[in-house]
This record gives sequence, structure tokens and C-alpha cells, in this order.
Amino acid sequence: MYFCVIKLINMNKKIKILIAEDERAIAGALNLKLNHEGFEPSVASNGKEAVDLLKKEKFDLLILDLVMPQLDGFGVLAEIKEKGIKTPVMVASNLSQTEDILKAKELGAFDFFIKSDTPVSEIVEKIKKYFKL
Repeated sequence: MYFCVIKLINMNKKIKILIAEDERAIAGALNLKLNHEGFEPSVASNGKEAVDLLKKEKFDLLILDLVMPQLDGFGVLAEIKEKGIKTPVMVASNLSQTEDILKAKELGAFDFFIKSDTPVSEIVEKIKKYFKL
């Protein structure tokens, strides 16, 4: 009986997503859409802020831009890897060179999409698929 109660509590827990994005319009659109879909999004407007939040709180997913002030996305990936933070990372960037994609994946990102080519609704669908929702 105890196991069933815990399972129900975990099933009702909102999925926490950190959006690390310095472009306010994109961050706002993602935040609004994810909130509307029942997720619990938070926004960091630069890489340093993202790392600080990841150190303080547990997130189920990080959506990470690569070009940000203070600490770029590659720096964020390297720092969370070094600190042993296990948050899964989806990269959302307009960098589309093969070497950027490979570098992000080598540093621990499991997915990479080009922001300018990917509507917010498609990003949300990728997230739902990842969480099997």
C-alpha cells in the first residue's frame, strides 16, 4: 500500500523544465506554452544563471541555448558535467554547423534542434515524447 501511495504522488508531480534562453520572445513563448501544457517551467536569461539554478533546484529537463551572455551553452554543458548534475539537456540553438551539434552531444546533450526551423509547438511535442506523455 505504501508503494502505491508514493507512485500516485509522483505521477501527479509537475515536470520541472529550465529554459536557458537570452532571447526574451523565445523564452516567453516557451514558458507560456509549457505552462499551458501542464509543465512547471522556469527561465534563466544567461548561462551563469542557468548553472546557479541547476545547483539549487532539481529540474527534469534543461532546454539550452548555446549563444548566451556570461556563460555560453557549451560552458553550461561543461560545468554541469563537471559538477555531476544529471539533468537531461535538449539544445535549442540557431548554430547549425555539424561541429556545434557534435560538440553539444559530446558534452551531454541528448537532442539538438535549430530554433529558427522549429516551431514552439514542435518543441513541446518533442518534450512530451521524451517524457512519454
